[in-house]
Amino acid sequence: MPLSEHEQKILAELEDSLSKQDPRFAKNVRETNIYSHSGRRVRWGVVGFLVGLAILVLFFSHSVPLGLVGVALMFISAVVVERNARKLGRASWRDITSSGQGDDAQANYGPRTSSLRDWLSRHRHKSE
Repeated sequence: MPLSEHEQKILAELEDSLSKQDPRFAKNVRETNIYSHSGRRVRWGVVGFLVGLAILVLFFSHSVPLGLVGVALMFISAVVVERNARKLGRASWRDITSSGQGDDAQANYGPRTSSLRDWLSRHRHKSE
């Protein structure tokens, strides 16, 4: 159900207020999407897996419990990578690697987000 004119105006005012009060947060909200968030988690998962592997290789012969900590870290990291890679699987390589700047900005966001951004942009310009 579409929003009324009054609701649209209130929403535009809230967005402007947020942008003025906390520009860094507003910038982060504009630039973060499911692909950047999941991509970041995949990278951290790979780093965690490599750290777990290093712990396993370096300490297993000296301390079996410490080696098992490395194995547990590798398992948890593999689960994080797998779950977030599934989310990324729906995106094309261009969507994942685009910076969100310039002419290609809309390719960086999903269909719901881009339509919401278009709607907010239209109504923000109407109120000005």
